[in-house]
Amino acid sequence: MKGGDPYIRALMRTISASEANSSRPYSLLYGGQQVRDISKHPEICVTIVTGPNKGNCSTAAGRYQIINTTWYQIAPRYHPKPMQIMFWAVYSFEAEYQDVVVYRWLSDSKVWGIDITQLLHQGNLKDVLRRLSPTWTSLGYGIETNSVSSSLPKIYQKMLKEELTAANQSISPNSILTPSPIPRSVQTTPGNKNTTNPPHRGSSGSLELRLNNL
Repeated sequence: MKGGDPYIRALMRTISASEANSSRPYSLLYGGQQVRDISKHPEICVTIVTGPNKGNCSTAAGRYQIINTTWYQIAPRYHPKPMQIMFWAVYSFEAEYQDVVVYRWLSDSKVWGIDITQLLHQGNLKDVLRRLSPTWTSLGYGIETNSVSSSLPKIYQKMLKEELTAANQSISPNSILTPSPIPRSVQTTPGNKNTTNPPHRGSSGSLELRLNNL
């Protein structure tokens, strides 16, 4: 994906490091299998063998391990090039569209009940990860974690430095290391309306991180 706010881009790479730690993240299924066809969401339900959802199955797929029901909720809002076939819209799951859809989703403060971009610029990564953890459970505050979860703040710092350098911006130490207080207008409340909470854990379990660029 070209362009975009470097803070959101760094967050996306951090989510991917925890959820889809693979050299081929865009075609990755929950559990580590790969699929060839990502012209649409694979919708393959893989049995969960560990954790609180053991015995259920997950359709999580792609770089951000999005389940099929979540994809069909967010794609109509954020997909840049839906294809119309008769009476149905088809939303390609190709790599560039995964990135654009997730970028736009994370940038939509009305969905999350907080302004993620603003919080990241203020250095409030912890609050962002906490808010996103019901959706991506490996981010450290959800029902499950993995071997990468505890390293996410450092991963984010590394990704942010790279993204800011690429965007020819200077980095402020406070934006990473010293979180600022959250303004009252963007504090998270229990009554937020986000309902996209995929019941899955990230596929990543390896400490060998593959920090791919967008």
